[in-house]
Amino acid sequence: MWEYTDKVKDHFLNPRNVGVVEDADGVGEVGSMACGDALKLTFKLDKNERIKDAKFQTFGCASAIASSSALTEMLKGLTLDEAKKITNDDIAQYLGGLPKEKMHCSVMGRDALERAIAFYRGEADKKVEGEIVCECFGVTDLEIERAVSENNLTTIEDVTDYIKAGGGCGNCHEKIQDIIDTIVSKERSAEKKPMKLSNIQKIRLIEETLEREIRPELKKDSGDIELIDVDGDRVFVKLRGACATCSISQVTLKHYVEAKLRELVTPELVVEEVQQ
Repeated sequence: MWEYTDKVKDHFLNPRNVGVVEDADGVGEVGSMACGDALKLTFKLDKNERIKDAKFQTFGCASAIASSSALTEMLKGLTLDEAKKITNDDIAQYLGGLPKEKMHCSVMGRDALERAIAFYRGEADKKVEGEIVCECFGVTDLEIERAVSENNLTTIEDVTDYIKAGGGCGNCHEKIQDIIDTIVSKERSAEKKPMKLSNIQKIRLIEETLEREIRPELKKDSGDIELIDVDGDRVFVKLRGACATCSISQVTLKHYVEAKLRELVTPELVVEEVQQ
């Protein structure tokens, strides 16, 4: 039994805007009776090209009905550009959350909206892009990539929950896992790539790191440190207090101060002590 929020229950038991808008400007249909979920979304624009009416017809579970009902409410008063920014997470959040196994229902609403907007803009005959990976539900590699990237999915089960891919015969599981692994690997590589800092940004980060991370630790042993200058990647400092006369001051300088600055600012930094 799924745990539904009160708002999901309300939109399921009392769905808003059920039906078809007459003489609709936008029409979007997704899913199929064969795969268990289908949605038709229609909308009408006012003279200012804002959505004045939106209705839906759906065949599906409570989450599908609630997500469709919520979407039509969210659309009213928006321009098409504003409407196009609505994501499946926005729909889920509007409802106070959806069980992860039912997130594909909010994705279906997002996809129907995109098709309705494309219909209005004369793009309804746009061909399906990408290679079909899941034959059971007709899901392409690009759709899987989008779902994984936008929602930080990490398992085949996650993908199935969001877009149903992999929920049938299972023959596509290996391909889905390959897509997940490729995207996760790219994202990790991007995270490891050092950020290019301007000289001002670098100096500020060095000052902040010294004040927040390094000086408090040195002061615990009656020591201190002063920033003298920054020249490129060379950081000139002066050790104060007990650190100035400590026999292992150079160990502190390299293995703590320099290491901490490299970790929190940029790995190219070299710390040098100024002798005065």
